Amino acid sequence: MNKRPVIIIFLFLAAFTMLNAQASDGPSAGTGNAAPAASERQPGDLSPLDEQRLQIIRFGTDTEIANLIKLLRNEQPSAPAASTVSESRLERELLDVAKKTKNRAILTGVFGYFGDREISGLEERARTAIEDRDYEAGETVNAALQYLGNIKASGVRGILKDILNGEESRFLYNAIRALGLTAEKDGPAETAEYLIEYYTERDPGDENRRLIVVALGDIKAAEGTGFLVDIAGNEDEKTPMRMAALESLAKIGDPGGLDAIIEAVNTKDPNVRAAAVAALGPFTGSDADAAIIDAFRDSYYRTRIAAAKAAGERKLSDAVPYLRFRAENDEVANVRTEAIRALGLIGGNDSETILEEILKERKNSDSIRINAGEMLLVNGEKDYITIVITEMEEAKSKNQTPLYNGFLRILGAAKSPKLEDFAKRLFASGGVVEKSYALDICLNNNFRGLVTEIRSLTDPKNGSLSVKSRSLLERWGLPLTAPESPAETSGTAQETAVQETAPPSAGAPPAEALPVGAAPAGAPSGE
Repeated sequence: MNKRPVIIIFLFLAAFTMLNAQASDGPSAGTGNAAPAASERQPGDLSPLDEQRLQIIRFGTDTEIANLIKLLRNEQPSAPAASTVSESRLERELLDVAKKTKNRAILTGVFGYFGDREISGLEERARTAIEDRDYEAGETVNAALQYLGNIKASGVRGILKDILNGEESRFLYNAIRALGLTAEKDGPAETAEYLIEYYTERDPGDENRRLIVVALGDIKAAEGTGFLVDIAGNEDEKTPMRMAALESLAKIGDPGGLDAIIEAVNTKDPNVRAAAVAALGPFTGSDADAAIIDAFRDSYYRTRIAAAKAAGERKLSDAVPYLRFRAENDEVANVRTEAIRALGLIGGNDSETILEEILKERKNSDSIRINAGEMLLVNGEKDYITIVITEMEEAKSKNQTPLYNGFLRILGAAKSPKLEDFAKRLFASGGVVEKSYALDICLNNNFRGLVTEIRSLTDPKNGSLSVKSRSLLERWGLPLTAPESPAETSGTAQETAVQETAPPSAGAPPAEALPVGAAPAGAPSGE
């Protein structure tokens, strides 16, 4: 018998086995392993989507990496307490890329991504880009300046002043902004005096002058108060400059600026009046209170909005009857909305009684009732879940779809043990919109007792619900299918350690990764 074919087959099988073993040991230099199936992944593993993103960061072209960074910047970041394994892994890789690359698009994008999230780690790279600004792309230098400002980097005052002293127009705007944002912890008094001198002795242009006024507020140094008072009270000064000065006086909070703010409440310019009323929020005293109350009578709607915001910020109980009148009668929808928000912030029995009456009054507009319900759910001392559910069911019975969906939306963002049975009902009998908000409720309240209902939606045929339910299970570190001996109901120490508390995303999610907390495409907003 010829043994040669047998030997060849044996060698082939041996080689094939070795190749499979090598592939399972770790990623190759070029392509990497395929990500494990979601049902096999353990807590800490990346989802298939994030594994693909990781490979792009490591091995992608400049264009592919730059496009990915744009996508990441548009996504809603997780809250600090959320499961952020994927984000931290991707961020570490991006840090490594940024420290080595000279590519303009990548570097600009990474500075923007980390600056948006106020994540440190790129300070030295940003300083290098600024120091080498004659050889770097202008957009990269400006992105580096914005990054240092956003993270409030320390020890950068010298390099920022170099740009101002050189009057480098390409970078002046972002350098002034960064100087204001970083100086609060790094020589605030000296920086404020430097900017005031720069404003008065040089000619940086109107927009940069306005930005210096804004920066003085960010610095929060009392040395800027007198200078800002002069601008705020100057009737010949341009409106945007006076408004910026009033806002900065509010940020500083120096009592020496209060008289100028109260005086500006009575100026002829309606926009300055509105800015002055808004600036009263941080200040205390009967004069400030009286000015806010009087502003509710102003014919300019922005002044009434500012009065509502200021009353809410300082929890001004004397404003409650004025806020009720504005909430129920103002002709401008934004004034009504801000009045309801202020009532929620002020709180107390009187405010909550008014909000409950507004919620239950069927003659009120949908948006007003929804806003009142939202304030009760967020700020109410009592549990208003049952009342809001009752109003939601009434809206459904009368086919008031926008109102019904609006109540669903605010319940989806609420937190209460009473919502577990409600979410279970939505899973059992609701449509796509109801099930989507049920997933939000489970996320916000860590209702792991409903994991079976959540898993029932993971089939790809469920479209956006499948993506959303899979995302929730991955955030919780749970497999898509039930293990043989699970211990997944709430109450264990391990589950408590990985509780997900991130609120629903307010922005439009990327098509390929609809986040938990976002309504499915086409769902009515309820507004």
